[in-house]
Order: sequence, then structure tokens, then C-alpha cells
Amino acid sequence: MEQLEAGILGTVFRNEENGYSVVSVRCGRTECTVVGTLPELSPGEQAVFTGEWTEHKTYGRQFRCVSCELQVPTTLLGIERYLGSGLIRGIGPATAVLIVRQFGEDALNILSEHPERLTEIPGIGRKRMEMISESFREHQGARRAMIFLQSYGIPAALAVRISKFYGDQTPEIVRQDPYRLCDDLDGVGFKTADRIGIALGVAPDSDSRIRCAMKYVLREASASAGHVYLPESDLCAASASLLQVARPLCERALTGLLLSGSLVAETTEEDSGRRIYLPAFWRAEKEVALRIRELLCAIRPDKFAGAVRAVSDFEKRHGIAFSSNQRKAIVRALETGVFVITGGPGTGKTTIINCILELLSGENQVLLCAPTGRAAKRMTEATGTEAKTIHRLLEYGGEEGAFARGEDNPLEADCIIADEASMIDLMLMRSLLRAIEPGTRLILVGDADQLPSVGAGNVLGDILLSGTVPCARLTDIYRQSEASRIVVNAHLINRGEMPLLNGKGTDFFFERKSGFAETAQTIVSLLTKRLPVYLGYPEKEAAALSVRNIQVLAPARKGECGVNTLNILLQEALNPASVRSPQLTWGETVFRKGDKVIQTKNDYRLPWIRHTRAGKEEGAGVFNGDVGFIIDVDPENSALTVLYDEEREVVYETGDLESLEPAYCLSVHKSQGSEFPVVVMPVIGGPPMLLTRNLLYTAMTRARSLVVLVGREEIIRRMVENDHVARRYTTLALRLRETEDMV
Repeated sequence: MEQLEAGILGTVFRNEENGYSVVSVRCGRTECTVVGTLPELSPGEQAVFTGEWTEHKTYGRQFRCVSCELQVPTTLLGIERYLGSGLIRGIGPATAVLIVRQFGEDALNILSEHPERLTEIPGIGRKRMEMISESFREHQGARRAMIFLQSYGIPAALAVRISKFYGDQTPEIVRQDPYRLCDDLDGVGFKTADRIGIALGVAPDSDSRIRCAMKYVLREASASAGHVYLPESDLCAASASLLQVARPLCERALTGLLLSGSLVAETTEEDSGRRIYLPAFWRAEKEVALRIRELLCAIRPDKFAGAVRAVSDFEKRHGIAFSSNQRKAIVRALETGVFVITGGPGTGKTTIINCILELLSGENQVLLCAPTGRAAKRMTEATGTEAKTIHRLLEYGGEEGAFARGEDNPLEADCIIADEASMIDLMLMRSLLRAIEPGTRLILVGDADQLPSVGAGNVLGDILLSGTVPCARLTDIYRQSEASRIVVNAHLINRGEMPLLNGKGTDFFFERKSGFAETAQTIVSLLTKRLPVYLGYPEKEAAALSVRNIQVLAPARKGECGVNTLNILLQEALNPASVRSPQLTWGETVFRKGDKVIQTKNDYRLPWIRHTRAGKEEGAGVFNGDVGFIIDVDPENSALTVLYDEEREVVYETGDLESLEPAYCLSVHKSQGSEFPVVVMPVIGGPPMLLTRNLLYTAMTRARSLVVLVGREEIIRRMVENDHVARRYTTLALRLRETEDMV
């Protein structure tokens, strides 16, 4: 990193949302440009910028700044330029000259300490003086907050958010209790707050530090492992380890958190300790159980008359024959308030949905939905009926959790069918149930053997485990699916049997490689050369078609065959740097036009535009797991545009890029709910907790036409034999059984 000491000439561009600025400065006799996330700068000020020189293809040499230290202007000319810059309401260039003429080098001190003296200047009355004083105080406060936060290593974009939230009181509030940041601002974790706390001298055994850490441990448990609660012993042990303090201190802090209502505790039947919840998850589980019970009790068995005959007529019209299990599933789905259909690939779930749709068409309003855009699109293609994402169905309105559809404005439907139900997490299920009136059928369709949702909870698994909701488990493979080695192997793996690896004319291949580096290079070769030839891609379009149609999935994020490394290798091979293609660097990630990317967390505020035949539609919200393609890069403004689902355009600016990652290779968890023409996966080793049967099963069932595994047969065998499913701490099944007893 270099340092540049310069005087501010003016701001060429500034994004008020994230603080990204393009500033013209003078260093000695030379004028140059500084770009980066900066506090508001005024002409005449001096600053020391830390960063590096870069070469912009259009604008030439620029200094890309990562931090800046401001110095108050001391010369009369500098003070005059600063005051006359327009940043302070009530002072223009002419008034700035009068203030400097009246107070000289003391002008800024007068504004700060004795603003009433401004009335000594002709033309400035008391009202204007108060406006100038307030504006100057706000401006100085925001700048002071930014400099204060950045001095503790807070990234500039986050510093902008924090200073906007607390205003000019930021330093005082943060000094008093830096751990407030975790509760007040989404995206501020314990480690960020603790870094400030330690620098400010907060004691390691401080009660506020321990309480913040315990809530952080619970949030991390839900975000990283999907837990709804943690056993008290686990929570105290994890918190004590994180903080390096004695466990009794955590136990004492937990008592305070429970008394204040910040956390909730329940005693287990086994008397093995308490379950500790964040209140939002505790309330959500109870509400989901009660609403499912309401839907189950609302519809009488005779609601749909003649279901058996209707199914038989459907079979005759379409020349198909349902199995006994499939026929029972359709009839019960028509007669029951809530019904679950679960089964692996090729077991006829889509055919059953199409039958239900046809039988209910006419007098009934049926709505189709799925958790992700890709899953909804696939459902639309399979049924010929429009399916929406659950967020779109509920008419998401722009504020976090603000759906237009809910208890006071329910969905107008006789039946709602939700596909890929294994992906629906607890909070999304609660929002969906709130919008469904008792008397409406809810049919959940999914594969219970896949990995559970990315978000907290295990909704589909818990509903099945409870035994309180009618369900159908489909196991028989349809005749037309028996020719697919993908389908056959998926069922073999699910039964704990080795898949059939290679065979001519099949859709499932295994490439033997013994080393990590060799496996990674083989995967690159498959995507750049061998698979495009095998699939018949035109040479000029091979790279673009590979990016769009072939998805690499990896069990782990780290390592030579992990998500991070494979993304770097595949980007360089499929979308290399070019003088004709602009790119944008964010941290260690380089984004280029044409890159495949994934959103890694829910962002309810990000606006999007959808172009339709009827015109332009606008909305907000991009969600964890959404995969899209970069269609435009604007390095000058540190912005890029991503196209999701081939229809929604989203502009990302500096502060938004932290939630965007390359998606040439995805973790298997992130691929849930998606389907790709071709899936390529390394099977070369990794942590035992990741090399599991259901992870391999989930990865394989993401492929529509072709699967290629690369690595060692021994690892495949190990994964097939490892039927360990990481336990999620959830209590929805228990609550469903409790609500059944209440009826």
C-alpha cells in the first residue's frame, strides 16, 4: 500500500448510499484522481489517502483508496474553499469569503464553538445562523463518525452504514457499548464489534461482551448449521471457547439474557438441560405448528367428491396407469387440508402434480410456487402452469419480512402446491402459512432425502417425522425413467449401494483420478474442451454454453478441489481477462462481464427491474442461492449488473458486492432447488462430515441430462456408506404432535 498526501479540489461523483466517490485532488503541482469509499470531502481540505495506483482503460491513472485520514484546512484559501464548497447549508462562495474575511484562520473554530458570532456578518440573521450551525455540526459529526470507525479497521462501506444509522452520535454510542452494533445493524457480527471493544479496553469478562457473544453463537448456529435452538450446555461451552472465559460467566450471562427476554428457554422432557432459542425462531416454530393444524382441521374429507373416479378418468384420458401408492396420494391430496408428497427422481411427482392440476381446474383456483426462481421456472415448464417464487407469490414489498400477502390479505386460492419443499426454511414457511386461509389445500412436494434447507429449520423433515400430517412416500421408478443411469444410481445410493459407474450410451460417467491437482485440472479440461465436443457445442460458443449449462458442484469450500479454488481456475479458463472486457475487483474477487455469480445472503432492499411485454416491472429483493450472470461492469463507479432468471436485472454497487460470489463452482448445499443440464463433481476427499450419502445424492439429482464424477472410487464408496445426517436442533415435529393433542 502507498500513501498519497493531497489537497481536495472537488468531488466528481459520489454515491450517497455507499459513499463511493471519485475525487479530484492536487499533489504538489500535479492533479490526479482518487476513487474509493470515502467520507464527504470539501475543496480546500488536506487528506492522506492509503491505497494503490491503478490504470483505468478510459480514465487513465487513478489512486484506488482503501482508507483516508483528513486534516482540517489551515490556510485562508483552504478554509474559504472548504466553506464555499456547498456542503454546508446556508454558505455559498460569497458568504465563505465574508466569513474568512471576518474571522480569518479562526473561522472553523467560530463555526464549531461560537456559531452565534456569525450574526456579526451582514446578511446572516439568527435563523440562517442556526441553519449553518446545524449543517456544520451534522457534516462534522458524520465525518468524525467515519474516521472513528475506520480507525478501528471497519471497512469503509460498513462504516457508512453505521454512521448513517447512529448519525453524529456514532463515536459516543460505540464507545459506550460497541456490542450494540450486533443487535442494531444487520451484517455486523460479534467479531467486528469485539475488535472495537477490545481496542476500547472493554474487559474480557464484561457482561455485555459475553451476552453479545452468546446471541452471536445462536445466530451462527442457525446460519451455518440450520439450528433453531442449541442445548444450554452446547451454547455455554461454545461461548466460553469463543471468548476464552470461564464457563460459569456464560451461565450467569445466560440468566440475564433469559430474564430480559433476549433469549427463550424450554426444559426438555429428558431432563438433560434446557433448549435455548432466539425469540424469533421460538415464536416461528410454534406459529408454523398451529397454522398447519388449522389447515388440517379446516377441510372435511368429503370436500372433493368422486376423487377416485376422477383419477381413473384421468388415467384413461392420458393412457397412463398410476401405482396404487400414487393413486392413493392423489386422492388424499384432494381430500386433505395439508398433504406431503415425497420421493426421489423418476417416481412420478410431476405427473401427480399435473393430475391434481387437471382435476382441480375449472372451479378451483390453484397456485404453484417454489423457493427459488430456478425451481419455479422448472415447475412452470413441467406443468404448463405459471409457478412463482414464494417471495413473489407473497408479493414481497421491499422491507425485510414485509410481504403484502399475509393474515390480513390472504392468497385467493383453493389449493396451493409448493415444490422443492425440502428447501423451505422455517421463517419462509411461516410467511407462506400466514397467507393461506383455513379451507385452502396446501400440498408440499419434495425429496426428503436431499439436504435440508440452507436457512434455519428442517420443515419438510420435521413434518414427516411428526407423523401428524398425511403424506405419500413414492419409491417406484416410472418405466420411462429406468433408462436413466442418473435416476437408477440415485436410488442405489439412497439404499446404501454403490452406483453403476460407467457404461456406453449412459448419462452417468466416472473419471478416475488420484490426486487433488490432477482432479482439478481434469474438471477444467472437461468444461473447456471435452464436454463441449461431446455435447456438440459450436466452437465459437463453447465457453459461453459451458458456463450456462454445465455446473460444477463441490462438497467443500476449501482445498485444491474446493469451491474457492475451482472458481478461480474455471473463471480464468472460461472467461479470462481481456482488454475489451471491463472487470471490477472487490477484495480478492475479480468480477468480469459474462461471469456466473451467486447471491450468498437475503438482501431485501436491492432493487430489480424486469422487462416484460407489458412494460417495465420494478421490485426489490435478491435472495440467498439466486444464480445469475453479469451483463455489465462499470469500474468507474464500482458497479455491475446481474441478470437473474433471464429476466430480473439487479445493479450491485460497492457496498452490495460483499454478498456476491463466483458460481462456476457451487457447494452442493447452495445448489439445492436448482437443476442443471450437466453436473460435474470432484470426489477426491475432504472432511468426513461432508462426504455423506445425502450430499452425493443431492448433487446427482441436480443433473437433468448428464453427471460426471471425477476422482477416486474409494471416496464414492465412503460417501455411499456414510449415512450420517448432521442433526439439526429443531422442535417443529414435537410442536406438531403437541398441537395434535390439543385438538
